[in-house]
Amino acid sequence: MSLSLRLTGAEVLTPSGLEDTPLCLSDGAITDETSAREVDLSGYVILPGLVDAHGDAFEKHLAPRRGAMKDLDQGLMVAEAELAANGITTATLAQFYSWEGGMRGPDFARRVLESLDDIRPRVGTDLRVQLRFEISMLDDYATIEDWIMRYAIPYLVFNDHLPHDLLAKGKTPPGHVGKSLRIGKNPDRHLEDIHALHAGMKHVPAALDALCARLSDLPVRLGSHDDTTAAQRAAWDARGVHIAEFPETAEAAEAARSSGAPIVLGAPNVVRGGSHKGNASALDLIAMGLCDALASDYHYPSMRRAAFLLADGGLMEFAAAWGMISSGPAQLLGLLDRGTLTPGQRADLVILDAKTRDVCATVSAGQITYMKGEVAARFVG
Repeated sequence: MSLSLRLTGAEVLTPSGLEDTPLCLSDGAITDETSAREVDLSGYVILPGLVDAHGDAFEKHLAPRRGAMKDLDQGLMVAEAELAANGITTATLAQFYSWEGGMRGPDFARRVLESLDDIRPRVGTDLRVQLRFEISMLDDYATIEDWIMRYAIPYLVFNDHLPHDLLAKGKTPPGHVGKSLRIGKNPDRHLEDIHALHAGMKHVPAALDALCARLSDLPVRLGSHDDTTAAQRAAWDARGVHIAEFPETAEAAEAARSSGAPIVLGAPNVVRGGSHKGNASALDLIAMGLCDALASDYHYPSMRRAAFLLADGGLMEFAAAWGMISSGPAQLLGLLDRGTLTPGQRADLVILDAKTRDVCATVSAGQITYMKGEVAARFVG
């Protein structure tokens, strides 16, 4: 059930910046005014709910130990609770469809999609999915097209995690035996399959051209992942793959910007002060104007921390920094009904302690998904 409330006393992030102004909610939306019950939130800040365009931290809840992957619905419910506790009101769960098998394999991906369909009516957070497809899997292109329609997948990203340099030299990838055994596959057979995928890469460009052309008529957004060169980004753009996720170099990010492709960077990269893999620094790319959205990647708390770091460090005004985790990703995903606290928008908001910046409450479409402490007392009182 959605709330009908008039929230007063807090600083509210409006299009003009932080203001001490009432915020009204009714029927799941932000309204101009309401006669509903008033809640005093003096000492708190009300901000647009976080919109995560790419996150895979949910995986740890689906398999807390090796082989413990039976009750995916329960794992997803716990993941949703973690999302809400971090102020995330719209989450894009980045699920692999990969030759790597195990939690990244096609069978597991299907189970996740089916479990998501089951639990969505039982949770408040808007749980969306991004399918991360390995382009070397030529035999699976038809399946991907079918799944997009069957499971209403709104976002498809193309990956290529094959170690091509090593395979071209006839070398075995590091840790191959252990990885094979973890997914229950004979290492020799797994290596043969990987080599076969590598050998088939010459057929991939034409297959991608055809697949993307067919997908252009479907309501699915397409993205590339880990681009390193301008040529790569240009090739994706020609196919209608217009979102650039985590470009690894300034060259690739600049190419994306020149073509108008939205750019997603990782919030943990901002918090760490650089990429853990030695790629381009998100801070540097942001300073160059080469970012439209910050995603949680593998760590949900980093989104909020990154926004404050950008504002506190003087890299941008607070409203613009918070837009990197709210309105920016919302626009990138085509979700024009959220991302700002303006009348008519979804009542997606997060309430922070003004001093500690801790998340004290999260509201998604007017429904409480997380609440604690003094804020909870004020709502209940």
